[in-house]
Amino acid sequence: MSNGISIVKGILWVLVWFGFMIFYTVLDILIWRKIAPEQSRFLNLITVAICMAIFLNLLVTKTNFKLRLFSNISFLGIVLALGCSVLFYFLLDKGLDPLFEDLFPSSKENYQQIIRLIQISPIVSFFDFCILAPILEEVLMRGFLLDGLSINYGKIVALLISAAFFSILHFNIAQIIPSFICGIILGLLYFYTDSIFSCILAHMGYNAISYMMIMLSKL
Repeated sequence: MSNGISIVKGILWVLVWFGFMIFYTVLDILIWRKIAPEQSRFLNLITVAICMAIFLNLLVTKTNFKLRLFSNISFLGIVLALGCSVLFYFLLDKGLDPLFEDLFPSSKENYQQIIRLIQISPIVSFFDFCILAPILEEVLMRGFLLDGLSINYGKIVALLISAAFFSILHFNIAQIIPSFICGIILGLLYFYTDSIFSCILAHMGYNAISYMMIMLSKL
């Protein structure tokens, strides 16, 4: 999908997105929640979508990255993606996440806050959690970083680096190891299918399962 990139170039683009994340988070806290508290979640969603569009446009225009979301789609790729979604749910939600949250109580509290936000604003949370986040994270981590680094440094190094950044960008100490493992699996899925669509579908599927379980727990 892309030409080879250096580790430094990969880090710089991850930091660029990190800057966008800081921007829309600060904007939400300092402006949206004060001037329109009831609509702040929706306004933040729009801000995130705009930031994503600007970032992806910069990524495409400033590098040789080719954004091909719907290339190499196959039945096998879809089946594997959905299988990964189910695997992630049992591996993370029913396995590693509770274990690490018990070790890091503050992370468990943050997770409970996320659950409350999802239950309070289910529609906005669905688009944020199940649509926007998987697209951006997979395009950046697998489509750009993993693919580009693998050309210059080989698949193993690229897998480790992209998975490490994927885990760090979740900003939750309890999710570092679980997210790293998922990053490795998503990277292997990308290499096997040669399709960023499969990775996005796997990520969306897992988030959608978690989302539905959170909503069902409210009933």
